[in-house]
Amino acid sequence: MPVNLDKPQKWKADIAQSVDMYNEWFMKFAPQAFRTTRIQTTKDVEAALHATANITDVQPAVMRKHPEILPTLRMSTCPPLAVDRLIGLSRVSKNLVKSMELGKKLPARMPVTEIDLQLAKIAAIVEKMADPDIFVWLGRNEPPSETEIHRAATIVADRLCGAVANPIIRNAQEKRQLAAVKAWLEARGYKQLPAGEGTRFDAMPPGAFSFRMNVPVKLEGGVQSVNIPVDAVIMPKTSTLGEFPVFFEAKSAGDFTNTNKRRKEEAVKMAQLRSTYGNKVQFNLFLCGYFDSGYLGYEAAEAIDWVWEHRIDDLALFGI
Repeated sequence: MPVNLDKPQKWKADIAQSVDMYNEWFMKFAPQAFRTTRIQTTKDVEAALHATANITDVQPAVMRKHPEILPTLRMSTCPPLAVDRLIGLSRVSKNLVKSMELGKKLPARMPVTEIDLQLAKIAAIVEKMADPDIFVWLGRNEPPSETEIHRAATIVADRLCGAVANPIIRNAQEKRQLAAVKAWLEARGYKQLPAGEGTRFDAMPPGAFSFRMNVPVKLEGGVQSVNIPVDAVIMPKTSTLGEFPVFFEAKSAGDFTNTNKRRKEEAVKMAQLRSTYGNKVQFNLFLCGYFDSGYLGYEAAEAIDWVWEHRIDDLALFGI
């Protein structure tokens, strides 16, 4: 039985309350989440500066040993270089740069000699474009002081964190959302499955729940199978053998535009689940933030229901 998807008369008031709840959380906790990430990022940047003699000696061997420092090097130039701009300037393999950026590793099949040749091109760009207003010791005889190094690392860390500010905030919000679900479930006698236990989603005992559980689905054509992660998988206490758990995706957003860009993600996941397991699948959303009527209408049309975090007790209406 639908919980919220069939009650458009309530959407406007819920949207306003959800925006207020998200904004209150953001003002209190987002700065701390960002600062915590920035502190760790500053340490990582300082390590990269140490490995490159404070940007005065960027060697291919260093990048080969520490491919994870490439984002730091990109943010050390004036102006900072986007991934594609670095590829264009240095005329190196897109595969090499993307592998270092996303996988923090070098391409497995690329010969070492070719890797070193391309890394040398990247190093030349970085050294030529290193920002003298950040690395004030460039071009002088005196080595940098610890204060100067730390200040430079903080500036580069701010650039790095600024480029990924939204994911930092989104990850912190998701952790908080799942913690709220956990507290609500445990207050009602539910038990979380131990991490790494290996229990399949359809073999969970009644009254159990798990977070970020992999659920296998068949791709179009029904031949190949892949695992898709589901944020919260809950087996109701009243369930019997053969029944499916209830699935929830934790979703948060700090603006309306972002949600409308991403709204198809849930529809795709729902389609994959239902094409594999049929209409018995209960796939729902746990929402906090900027989700307007356009987003809600789109999800409702896909038969995807939701619970607002400011009305978390609606979880009970799903038989939980």
